[in-house]
Amino acid sequence: MLSIIEQIKQGKLWDFHGGIHPAENKDLSNKSPIVNAGIPQELVLPLKQHIGSKGDIIVAVGDKVQKGQPLTQGDIAMCVPVHAPTSGTITAIEQRTTAHPSGLSDLCIVIAPDQQDTWCDKTTYADYEDRDPAELIDAIRLNGIAGLGGAGFPTARKLQGGLGNVDILIINAAECEPYITADDRLMRDYAEEVIEGVRILRHIISPKLTIIGIEDNKPEAIQALEQHVKEDDNILIRVVPTKYPSGSSKQLVKILTGREVPSQSRSTSVGVIMQNVGTAFAIKRAIIDGEPLIERVVTLTGEAFKERGNVFAMLGTPIAYLLDKFGYKADKKHPRVIIGGSLMGFTLPHSNVPITKMTNCILAPKRKELPLHTYEMACIRCSACADVCPSSLLPQQLQWYAKDQNYEKCEEYNLQDCIECGACAYVCPSEIPLVQYYRQAKAEIWARSQDEINAERARQRFEAKQARMDRDKAERENRFKKAAETRREEMAKTGGDDAVAAAIARVKAKQAAAQSEKPEVKPAVAAAIAAAKAKQAASAQGATSETLPDNSEMAKLREERKRQARERKAEKEAVESTASASSNDSKKDAVAAAIARAKAKKAQQASEQKAPVADTVVENSEVDPKKAAIAAAVARAKAKKAAQQAEAQSEATPEPAAETEAVDPKKAAVAAAVARAKARKAAQQAEAQSETTSEPAAETEAVDPKKAAVAAAVARAKARKAAQQAEAQSETTSEPAAEIEAVDPKKAAVAAAVARAKARKAAQQAEAQSETTPEPVAETEAVDPKKAAVAAAVARAKARKAAQQAEAQSETTSEPDAETEAVDPKKAAVAAAVARAKARKAAQQAAKEQQNIEED
Repeated sequence: MLSIIEQIKQGKLWDFHGGIHPAENKDLSNKSPIVNAGIPQELVLPLKQHIGSKGDIIVAVGDKVQKGQPLTQGDIAMCVPVHAPTSGTITAIEQRTTAHPSGLSDLCIVIAPDQQDTWCDKTTYADYEDRDPAELIDAIRLNGIAGLGGAGFPTARKLQGGLGNVDILIINAAECEPYITADDRLMRDYAEEVIEGVRILRHIISPKLTIIGIEDNKPEAIQALEQHVKEDDNILIRVVPTKYPSGSSKQLVKILTGREVPSQSRSTSVGVIMQNVGTAFAIKRAIIDGEPLIERVVTLTGEAFKERGNVFAMLGTPIAYLLDKFGYKADKKHPRVIIGGSLMGFTLPHSNVPITKMTNCILAPKRKELPLHTYEMACIRCSACADVCPSSLLPQQLQWYAKDQNYEKCEEYNLQDCIECGACAYVCPSEIPLVQYYRQAKAEIWARSQDEINAERARQRFEAKQARMDRDKAERENRFKKAAETRREEMAKTGGDDAVAAAIARVKAKQAAAQSEKPEVKPAVAAAIAAAKAKQAASAQGATSETLPDNSEMAKLREERKRQARERKAEKEAVESTASASSNDSKKDAVAAAIARAKAKKAQQASEQKAPVADTVVENSEVDPKKAAIAAAVARAKAKKAAQQAEAQSEATPEPAAETEAVDPKKAAVAAAVARAKARKAAQQAEAQSETTSEPAAETEAVDPKKAAVAAAVARAKARKAAQQAEAQSETTSEPAAEIEAVDPKKAAVAAAVARAKARKAAQQAEAQSETTPEPVAETEAVDPKKAAVAAAVARAKARKAAQQAEAQSETTSEPDAETEAVDPKKAAVAAAVARAKARKAAQQAAKEQQNIEED
């Protein structure tokens, strides 16, 4: 049995399924030789003019470039660089519309030619037969050569895949499209260079057989090639019948070799590699002449062109430039410009689209020449599309699934094997644009596959990152562990303790010590707690079986906060009143102060006169205790109101002593001594009265608790009046102490301290007397004396606490005055006034609390 190569040499041909025979229109453009299209005013070069990835830009706006200079670069085989078609200046790098069915824009380099057409340095390989194939393949890639048959597959990548895997090299010269004649004229006009390019390919691949496949409708091209083929070239020229699409790669392989390329595979899988005639010509120019791919042959055809033919057009030349130069006259009703052939081409959105490496034809037909499809009709299932499909597909099924966006079914029916030849749409009686559906479905499938690839890459990167982080973490933990072990070993050898363990122990000890320490208790809180404990102890002694909830602690805390707020407010008001009063006329202030003191004395005398009346009421209350108690309460209220009014008047009037008495300090000292004597006498009288009134009350208490309670109330009222009188006298007498400070501040301070001590002593004696007097609560507690005793204890504790606080405040505020008065007598007077105001307010609050308890 003969081998495939022997059968081919004997001239055997095969056939493929389907195919059509459209009307040929090659005569429109193959009559004249190829001409040069010239240099336009602007060149627009898309970065991607091939199948694969785009290169990196290596120029910038404003750079001057020479003809053949690379504008992009890339290190992978699927990346083909772009070169400058002529010399000029880079004016822009921006998005421009490219020659694609989608009509979308892409990044482009814009060059303004200088019309000099100056070449850069060239690298030639005239002795290519002595060169290594890998070196030549790299030179082909660097010169930017891609498949010029329309697919745009990088030539260097295809040659690399065919090294050592193929035995047949096929040069595709079929050119089956009805209108395109670029390869036909190239073989006629440049047959010698085409054959030289084929020889370079043979040197790189080293096939057993080389075949040039050409259709029988190109007799002049066949004759030109035969003239330049030598016997030792081992090149066969095979003429095949004219049938569309015999120029497709898989179909031409089947015709010439009988081998069928599997689904979704390339011809190299069956030992065949195919290159286009134009690609062979570009390889010859790159290797021998050192010219990169900067121009290509483009067919200008269609009845709308006045001058039809084939031209060498620079890459990046705007189609509008070619239309204008070669007399394009648009159809008035239906102007159309198609890039590519009538079957595989697509209509341009506008004419400002550049020529690329894959542009082989510009078709400008009139309406009668190439009628438009009116509208798409329903499929009648005639199977005409399936009969003519060269890939043996089911076009109607693919169209349904593509229209329904069922892309899984499209892949199942081998949509990727569609070569988009357009034969199915050509024979469809319903005028369904099948190829458009297939292109859209292919683009969507490709986009989804890219998304899946990117997602998979992202997942792999994420997993690699996680693994790296886990590895780094484990390494750190191991290092820390080893370091700790090494440290422990060293400490054990040296006999010391582990530093980390010692630090942890110290922290634990600190925490334990902090927990064991009791929190500091504020004085007010401590006093409230002590009072609560005393109350609880008293109630435990005589409490009945029923116990009531005790909220006294919280109440005392609230009262303490309120008292502090009132003190701060009083202090602020006293300072403001003193500061404002100091700027007034001193004589007027002295007169006002004297009037206020006189009114206060008069009010005290009136209250003293009313007190005996209250006493007589109490004495006569033996007959009616309730009336006596009411009368006593009325008397106490009137006395308290009068005292408050007098005190308010005295507070509102600034102390003029420090300003008016400075003239005669000796008289001021005598007045102070007299005032102190009067205060002592008043305190002694109050003490004697309280003793004489409290003792009989205690004796008669057992006989009549109500009378005893009334007597105790009278005694407390008298003691309170005596204390208030003593306080008022001490205030009026202590004021002159500041008068002599200008002469001797130390003596004045000593005198003031003595006066304050005596006043405190008198107040304490009055308080002690009031404590020995039973509380008036006993009037109503005859039923339960134990509860009355508890209430009395609470009242005494409150009164005692108020007196102590008032004393402490007066000591803390008044004593330092003596130290600083020598420096500034006015400031010392103001400080003394503030201290007195605070002491008075504290005494009033204590009296109010005690009175409230008595009234309860």
